[in-house]
Amino acid sequence: MLNRVVLVGRLTRDPDLRYTPNGHAVANFNIAVDRPFSNQQGERGTDFVNCVTWRRQAENLANYMRKGSLIGVDGRVQTRNYEGQDGKTVYVTEILAESIQFLESKGASGGQSAGSSGYQSNQNQNQFQNRNQNQNQFQPNQNQNQGQSQSNDDPFSNNGEPIDISDDDLPF
Repeated sequence: MLNRVVLVGRLTRDPDLRYTPNGHAVANFNIAVDRPFSNQQGERGTDFVNCVTWRRQAENLANYMRKGSLIGVDGRVQTRNYEGQDGKTVYVTEILAESIQFLESKGASGGQSAGSSGYQSNQNQNQFQNRNQNQNQFQPNQNQNQGQSQSNDDPFSNNGEPIDISDDDLPF
């Protein structure tokens, strides 16, 4: 049997970080996930999904992500129950997040509200990509001698000749 959920969405509110009496961190959060299809009026719906995560991951989520942040969640569906104040059993279905990926740098969401998409999101994403590209550009004036010494030590330079590898050396 398989119980696996993968979601990508935006936080609808800041994560709620709490600690158990034993000192374990737990964070409850909600994410808005756009549906991949449109309804008859041409509008795309959004699902609001309750999630929970534990320990260090909960602390990281609460410290680095805010309302509107884009995250990826990998986990499983979990249903729990408890007795409410009126004596009735209350069932809660949520995603137990086993892995959370931060898909934007801190503050990159630009105050965008959850569930909204479009120009502002694309503009922020383009700015983030441009900033990373500018940081990774090669600067030829720095350490020219270092580049020359590395080319002589390259174990993979074979001057275009075939490399002789035994099948026993392959890991697969």
